[in-house]
Amino acid sequence: MVNAAATNSLKHDLIAEATRLGFAACGVTPAGEDPLRAARLEQWLDEGMHGAMEWMEARAHHRRSPQGLWPEARRVIALGMSYAPSVDPLTLAEEPDRARISVYAQGSDYHDTVKKALKALARWLVAEAGKRGLGEIGVKVFVDTAPVMEKPLGEAAGLGWQGKHTNLVSRDHGSWLFLGAIYTTLELQPDAPGRDRCGSCSACQTACPTNAFPAPYRLDARRCISYLTIELKEAIPLEFRKALGNRIYGCDDCLAVCPWNKFADTAHTMRAFLPRAELAAPRLAELLALDDAAFRKLFSGSPIKRIGRNRFVRNCLYAAGNSADPALAGPVRDLLSDPDPVVSEAARWALDELSV
Repeated sequence: MVNAAATNSLKHDLIAEATRLGFAACGVTPAGEDPLRAARLEQWLDEGMHGAMEWMEARAHHRRSPQGLWPEARRVIALGMSYAPSVDPLTLAEEPDRARISVYAQGSDYHDTVKKALKALARWLVAEAGKRGLGEIGVKVFVDTAPVMEKPLGEAAGLGWQGKHTNLVSRDHGSWLFLGAIYTTLELQPDAPGRDRCGSCSACQTACPTNAFPAPYRLDARRCISYLTIELKEAIPLEFRKALGNRIYGCDDCLAVCPWNKFADTAHTMRAFLPRAELAAPRLAELLALDDAAFRKLFSGSPIKRIGRNRFVRNCLYAAGNSADPALAGPVRDLLSDPDPVVSEAARWALDELSV
């Protein structure tokens, strides 16, 4: 039988410990399957909107519910860590010789920072449960790399709601939260789910440069700049290249225009996520000159490193082609003979665009 007084006291202290470890939001939700959430996932996959992200489909049975991944789980502790920027992410749109890197990737790799804090919180929870006579409990921590639906779980746990851009929106932190989860066998008191507060606003829908939203609350990843620049290994389709502008890794447009961001306090931003000076507004010419060794050195400790030099330079070439800057023709021309066929094709495209 669950000791309600002990678990309620533990949950109160859990939130305090999460805050101490750097989390800006913490909530609890049951680990059972939500039929509506599972149906939406299946529809999205059936319509092929996940593009080349085969892992989404391969482990869909694990994504349907936390218990699909770990049957012993009884609760999910959903957590959010703020990476709210101090500068408008759209500012660099008017500087075509500079590259735009998504806010989340300008600092340290969030996987490392969030997971370290999650592990510390999970250890604390196990120890405290034992001290308070709640017995031995099980925990598992997840950050983005496992088949876990962090955004709908975050909504179910009251961290916010999935906005029309499909990302989690918080009343206190806007669109700028890294999400993580702790699955546990401990039956903590669940929180009320988040309530949709998008109203009639359509700012995120109209801001998308590639019309990646077929309808509110639905994202076609195949048209999303974040997917195209990060997940897609092949050449980016011609129809999207001009829309990329100078975005070379991800896109913040739908997040940046959300009115709820006015409540996001940068005082909650983790120091690890502050932008590195060399990534805040890098020059395209310098990025185009990166070989594999230089790429790995520059992006050591960054999530950008995982896409590799070739895909990164491919993106930079599209940005160069969109820049209308003749000074970039030289660095582009140097890549016409690149051994990677996707890079060399992107160089040819960029040089043609610069010659117009």
